[in-house]
Amino acid sequence: MNTEKVWQQYGHSLRAFLHSKISDPHEVEDLLQEILIKTHRNMGSLRASDKLKPWLFQLANNTVIDFYRKRGKDRSIDPEVLWYDEDEPQVQEQLSDCVLPFIDALPAETAQLLKAIDIEGRSQKEYAEEKGISYSTVKSRVQRGRLKLRVLFEQCCHMDLDRQGRVIEYRARTGQCDNC
Repeated sequence: MNTEKVWQQYGHSLRAFLHSKISDPHEVEDLLQEILIKTHRNMGSLRASDKLKPWLFQLANNTVIDFYRKRGKDRSIDPEVLWYDEDEPQVQEQLSDCVLPFIDALPAETAQLLKAIDIEGRSQKEYAEEKGISYSTVKSRVQRGRLKLRVLFEQCCHMDLDRQGRVIEYRARTGQCDNC
C-alpha cells in the first residue's frame, strides 16, 4: 500500500469528515496534515487492506478527540468556535434585502463608492486609480460610508452582535424604518 494512493482515494472524504466536526477550515487543514503523517508512519502496522478505510476514519476520529482535549486544557471552549451557528446565514440573508435600499439612501457619491467596493467587489486601490484620487482617501471614504450605512441599519433595527461583530439577531424598531 502506497500512502499517496491511499490519500488520493480517501483524502477528500477525510476532509469532509473533519469539516463536519470542526468549524475552522485552518484547523481542519492542520489536522488533515497530522492524519497524513500518522497514516504514513503507521500504515505498515495494518495487516488487512480491507480494514484500511475504517482504520483511517478511526485515526481521524481519535485525532479530533485529541484536538478537543488539547483545547480544553489550553482554555475554556467557546461553543461559537466549535460549531457553525445555523441561524447566522438566515439572519444575514434577511438583512441582505435591506443593504441596497440603505446604500441608495446615502449621498450619491457614498452610495456609488459602496456599491463599487462592497457590492461589485472591486478593490479600493483599483477604484482610487479609476477615479484619480489617493488610495488612503478611498479607504477613509469607504470606512465613513460603512459607518453611515451602519447608522441607517441601527435606526431601523436593534441588532445583537457576537464577539466578531456579526449580527446574530435583530428586531425592527416600529415605525422607524423607511428604507427597507
